[in-house]
Amino acid sequence: MRKNVLYLGNNLSNPKTNVSYMKGLTKALEGEGFKVVCKSAFQNKIARVLDMVKGTIVYGYRMDNVLIDTYSTQNFYYALVVSQVCRVLKLPYIPILHGGNLPQRLEQNPKLSRMLFKPAKVLVSPSIYLKEAFNKQGFTNVVYIPNSLQLQNYPFSIRPIANINLLWVRSFSEIYNPCLAVDILKALQDQGYNTTLCMAGPDTDGALAKVKAHAKALGVTVNTPGKLTKAEWITLAKDYNVFINTTNFDNMPVSVIEAMALGLPIVSTNVGGMPFLIEDGVDGVLVPPHNAEAFVEAILTLRTDAKGTTTMVAKARYKVTLFDWGCLKARWKAVLDDTKDPWKS
Repeated sequence: MRKNVLYLGNNLSNPKTNVSYMKGLTKALEGEGFKVVCKSAFQNKIARVLDMVKGTIVYGYRMDNVLIDTYSTQNFYYALVVSQVCRVLKLPYIPILHGGNLPQRLEQNPKLSRMLFKPAKVLVSPSIYLKEAFNKQGFTNVVYIPNSLQLQNYPFSIRPIANINLLWVRSFSEIYNPCLAVDILKALQDQGYNTTLCMAGPDTDGALAKVKAHAKALGVTVNTPGKLTKAEWITLAKDYNVFINTTNFDNMPVSVIEAMALGLPIVSTNVGGMPFLIEDGVDGVLVPPHNAEAFVEAILTLRTDAKGTTTMVAKARYKVTLFDWGCLKARWKAVLDDTKDPWKS
């Protein structure tokens, strides 16, 4: 029998946001025969949470499960509110854990965290990092299901690094420290390397203007094509040979997983869930945050050690084959159909 799912979270489509996790998972679940109702697409935050509550009340009686995207910032409270509505209506709900700062949220708001997470049917974590953090706080009902992708959409290629063409793909937000990418570009050019930088993504909090001002002050040029579709950035990636991730906080970023699938060597800050995704020196390189010199050293090592870099990207591609939807759909079906523990196999 087809299962009905109410999915509560960010269903926005606007120039300031990348394609949401919700949209990708919804499409994948519908392809497996689930009926999914999504809330909410309201831009206004109050209207959004009210629409989530209304949707839970209106559709709840027909739903077998409620999925709730759960973040560490203000959206934490949206999840808290709708989870309590689910409790009143006796609806089984499943928080999906996002955001590298959720462990801090558990420590700062233990009572509210227990209200949200303890009564849940199960918690779904896209990263081992968050799963372990929740386990340490006494939440044992955590299932690891990583962010998925359709691997056939990501053509793998080995990219020689003569000229250094850097690619950065995220939302322009202070927590992702985008100005560090400009510092890396400047440092490489100052050392005489022919280097370019493309920074693709929507402007979330005004950080794009700061990046442009910083680049102008340093006398460097940065290509900023704005928000791209998946197909557009995959096409764009053909012209680049190193992917940099400059963030200060992170969980399991889809853009990094996609770059690994494409064959781009990764240099990322060693924060949050990144060491659970990338094994330093094996399938990517991890460096300290706020450290342009460490990024430059890692990038130059990738450039000079072509054989080692080729081995590294091949291992990265192999790792992300495990994130293909074909490998993960059984885990989601088990969670939503109440079957037993296939993720332990």
